[in-house]
Amino acid sequence: MSDDDMGPVKQVLLYRRDLKMRKGKIAAQCAHASLSVFLRRGALAQGHLVVPLDAAMTKWIERGSAKVVLSVDDEEALLAAHALAEAAGLPCALIRDAGKTEFKGVPTRTAVAIGPAPVAAIDAITGPEGQIATKLA
Repeated sequence: MSDDDMGPVKQVLLYRRDLKMRKGKIAAQCAHASLSVFLRRGALAQGHLVVPLDAAMTKWIERGSAKVVLSVDDEEALLAAHALAEAAGLPCALIRDAGKTEFKGVPTRTAVAIGPAPVAAIDAITGPEGQIATKLA
């Protein structure tokens, strides 16, 4: 698929509203999710991180790395979005916070990254008409 056939690409970062996280905590969890999509694909080779990129990831890196942060109601919606992304074959990462600074020491699922992938594929899950109800952060 050529860049033109793919259309625009983006990454969506989802976090749980029900956790009432501080703004800084939300930012950290979303950053973990965004980075984890790449780190989980990578491998260390002689002190270098080697990350194989698909066409959408390459386009995303080369053309501005568009990210959209959205919120979901609760853990059920977060897990559903992650499952739908996995089923669609989209790059994704689910973040479980260790609970050391918030959540009273209880490991807690906090955020999901979906993409980089074509906008249409992600919007089918998290967009205005998508399968998972989201709100702009």
